[in-house]
Amino acid sequence: MAGIAPPDTIHDRLGSTLDRRVRGLLHSALLLIDVTMLALGFVLGYLARAHLPLPALPVNPPSLMSYMPMLIVHVLSVLVVFYFARMYHQRRAVSRIDEGYTIAQNVSIGTFMAVAIETLTFKNSALELDYPRGVIIYAWIFGIVLTILGREAHRQATIWLRQAGVGRDNVLIIGSGEVARTIAEKIRWSPQLGYNIIGAVNGAPGGTVGEVPIIGTTGQLPDLIDEYEIDEVIIALPEASHRELVQLVSKCQRGKVSIKVYPDIFAYMTGGMTVDDLNGMPMLSVRDVALRGWKLSLKRGMDVVVSFVGLVLLSPFLTLTAIAIRLESPGPIFYCQERMGLDGRPFPMIKFRTMRQDSEKHGPGWTVENDPRVTRLGRFMRRTNWDEMLNLINVLYGQMSLVGPRPERPHYVQKFREYIPRYMERHREKAGMTGWAQVNGLRGDTSILERTKYDLWYVENWSLWLDIKIVLRTIVQMTFGRSKNAY
Repeated sequence: MAGIAPPDTIHDRLGSTLDRRVRGLLHSALLLIDVTMLALGFVLGYLARAHLPLPALPVNPPSLMSYMPMLIVHVLSVLVVFYFARMYHQRRAVSRIDEGYTIAQNVSIGTFMAVAIETLTFKNSALELDYPRGVIIYAWIFGIVLTILGREAHRQATIWLRQAGVGRDNVLIIGSGEVARTIAEKIRWSPQLGYNIIGAVNGAPGGTVGEVPIIGTTGQLPDLIDEYEIDEVIIALPEASHRELVQLVSKCQRGKVSIKVYPDIFAYMTGGMTVDDLNGMPMLSVRDVALRGWKLSLKRGMDVVVSFVGLVLLSPFLTLTAIAIRLESPGPIFYCQERMGLDGRPFPMIKFRTMRQDSEKHGPGWTVENDPRVTRLGRFMRRTNWDEMLNLINVLYGQMSLVGPRPERPHYVQKFREYIPRYMERHREKAGMTGWAQVNGLRGDTSILERTKYDLWYVENWSLWLDIKIVLRTIVQMTFGRSKNAY
């Protein structure tokens, strides 16, 4: 858990200096790892081309040393692409899936750049070296795989150091409202992010933001940043005016302090804003949040293919689950429940039964942790979400999608819509087997308000890649359990 005590002793200031040195070493280590893995990938590509009969074994291949100039150009080209893609500007909570995709994309661009440079430089030079296509392909594949593995090892080492209290950034939170408390809580319970909370700043000193002490006022920001050697400032004032934010940012611009601002709701809405034209009059178009046309067809095509293949491949395991349910407790194997989906229309959602047959004899009730109504097999299925695999039938029929806001019962929808702003907007898209809220830990007995925020973000930022990422993260979480580290 991230500490809160300010560095007001010589020991603490030495610790802050150590943190900076460790962060510098980690940045240098990342570059060294990339160089090593890319070079190793090239060497393995050469060896694979020389010894694997794909496409055919070469006759008298040149020695590896003769390819050293090409290796250097290859590694430098990829590193230049990495640099301009800001891959050495380390983000704290980047998804493994996103990072893997980014690595594959930029290694591919760097490889093509290297081929172009090598063709211009070495093709008709005194070296008279040709760059075999087999080496290109193998070096490209090995480069992607090894760079991903190297960066994952670097991630794990960084997380281990941060959890041990080394290499953290001193952070100051500006604000004292609900948003500031939520940010402080997330930081405190996520030591792998590498933040050391020094305190909070508000209009008046004294008091706390959750468990974080308020150590000064906004007017004291320059002095507080210098005194406590702040590395990052988080401005958690979504209600602040643009003028107030500009003033706060100007006060925080000291040294190498990083500044982050929690956006207001309008900033969320206009994240995908474009400039349109109305007969010569400029108009701002907020992103189109509804799936239409080819996007809708693409999403539906993915749903049909994956649900059909999934049902075929999982059918033996689904059959065994049905037999186990019947043997454990009396009652039906399947549980059909009315849920609310697209445009607020109800549909019967099918799942494996995880509770006793009389679980709702006193009316519908929210499932809580260690619920006595849940059977032993049901606990396992709920923990792994295996009971929801039958939702693939709903997906195949078109009542649900693989990814989307999780559907709720009409009884709860009527309650939630009364006190949660924009709650019904989540029904503008099909309900999903899994969703952005679920892969971020908001399952079961969790805040409906927070889940709604995540659902609305998904609806407004949909892309096919986002769906694929959510599906992959769901599979990993079902297989290995949920983790605080990002997938």
